[in-house]
Amino acid sequence: MSAVRNLPPYRDSIAGSLLAAREATMAPIRPLLRAANFTEQQWRVLRVLSDGGPLDVASLAERAMLHGPSVTRILKELGDRGLTARELDKADRRRSIVDITPAGREAIDETAAHTVLLINRYVEAFGRERLTALLDELAAFQETLAPFAPEAE
Repeated sequence: MSAVRNLPPYRDSIAGSLLAAREATMAPIRPLLRAANFTEQQWRVLRVLSDGGPLDVASLAERAMLHGPSVTRILKELGDRGLTARELDKADRRRSIVDITPAGREAIDETAAHTVLLINRYVEAFGRERLTALLDELAAFQETLAPFAPEAE
């Protein structure tokens, strides 16, 4: 018997269910990002910088859950728009430190004002306790699966 026959239909699989939930979350937010002239990935980079302050590119990529080369390209685009700034790390001149600029922070604040309203509607519709429990379970799930990830090279 084929192993594929033992798999649930993709939509019912863990990966399929998580992707469907992500899509349900992001579909209403995408028009807001497009109106602000951001891709989802650009938004994630700016959000991470806004949340955590200056970071080196590798840490930024990890926190934004993006590949390093993608972050490099995104940072060039955001830098050209004056939304991020880069400077050499004083301790290690081979590394760049990236930060959000005041213009980037303003863009985040303007867009976030609209996304917060939408997220509040999500909380109201799903329930704060249920959402908190879901986020806790997803964090525990990630932690449980972390040992299964291949070693970074």
